[in-house]
Amino acid sequence: MRLDIISRDGHDISRRQISENALKVLYRLNKSGYKAYLVGGGVRDILLGLEPKDFDVVTNATPDEIKALFRNCRLVGRRFRLAHIVFGRDVIEVATFRGHHGENSDNISKSNAEGRLLRDNVYGEIDEDAERRDFTVNALYYDISDYSIRSYGGGMDDLRNKSIKMIGDPETRYREDPVRMLRAVRFATKLDMQIDPVTAAPITELASLLADIPAARMYEEVLKLFFAGKAEANFELMLKFGLFAPLFPQVQALLDESPKGDTARMVRAIMRNTDLRVSQDKPVTPAFFYAAMLWYPLKRRAEDMAMEIGLSAYDAHVAAMGDVMEQQCQTISIPRRFSTPAKDIWQLQLRLERGQNTRSFKLFEHPKFRAAYDLLLLRGETEAGTIAKSATWWQTFVDADEDTRSKFVKESSKGGSRNRSTGTRKRRKPSATNSAAKSAAPSANKTPD
Repeated sequence: MRLDIISRDGHDISRRQISENALKVLYRLNKSGYKAYLVGGGVRDILLGLEPKDFDVVTNATPDEIKALFRNCRLVGRRFRLAHIVFGRDVIEVATFRGHHGENSDNISKSNAEGRLLRDNVYGEIDEDAERRDFTVNALYYDISDYSIRSYGGGMDDLRNKSIKMIGDPETRYREDPVRMLRAVRFATKLDMQIDPVTAAPITELASLLADIPAARMYEEVLKLFFAGKAEANFELMLKFGLFAPLFPQVQALLDESPKGDTARMVRAIMRNTDLRVSQDKPVTPAFFYAAMLWYPLKRRAEDMAMEIGLSAYDAHVAAMGDVMEQQCQTISIPRRFSTPAKDIWQLQLRLERGQNTRSFKLFEHPKFRAAYDLLLLRGETEAGTIAKSATWWQTFVDADEDTRSKFVKESSKGGSRNRSTGTRKRRKPSATNSAAKSAAPSANKTPD
């Protein structure tokens, strides 16, 4: 593979742009007689004028040799052994140069029938390591010994030409690790680049391979795709290549059914909303994201259960929550700390639709009110009719001060016919006979306010 060496005076990288902890690791490895390079995204982003998120290091030292050099080192990974050098909350990841698979390397490398790598502890030299990387713009190595850059496969040229190119045969590399298809999309949007036509060609055909990726790994990939300020761009590119369906099959089914319907409008609103919050340094939470993304699959499943089993609207809604979340977790493993609040947000939707009266004050104090309210607003943008009216009512309530809220609620209650919250209707005290009969009868399902 083509190698270009750019001397110190031929590039703009300065050690001042590299984290102090990464420099400590690089210098100690170098002074101990090992080769040490800053590699990948750290080099790429500095050259592009971006602030690197991580500083990764590669070396010819083995994991055990790295651990012997650093007391603050822990070894991680099964598919490929890595060293994590821990400096408080800062972790510098150090990898040994990866090598090619030999015919007799079954004890240290293994792939499945589809070509996906399951174990990959094959060590080699820097040239082999570069060939094992995914894209040329990531095959950039900053040499701490002389401050030069080693660019493989025309990486520096592709960086200047804004092109995402796969190293090696794209189909083979995607089969080795299907997540590379998502990485191609993510790098293209993050770096404002285009995916090279040859690199893009096999993606649509191979998109279904993502279904074989462990759900826990897909959870991490979704965070990178949709929580970094490029959610809308990533979504559109994923739709184009067929990469969205393996991650969100329930949502995709509704998109296929109605490409311009409520689900499509909701998903795009979620993506725009998430990007806006990221740009404003506001928090974004997976609980709200998944509650919003899966709202229409939940609504559809609840309607089906109400018809098939004869459940009340509320009971069908509650039963559907478990079904929809369970199906989603088969492709993306959503931690319980997010799936449980997502269900709370779902359950509050019914209460927000009906609670436009004196009980609004109690709902307003609910810990998940704000998230549920935000979802209602998104639904109001997506739908018309009663949901849009409910969203407008709650928006007026939330934006008002305390005195105005009280007056607003009173006016709303007067406007409603026989509103249950007004208390104008007195219940007749049941007789002892009726009370006994009622206590013996099975209780009816009740829909919450």
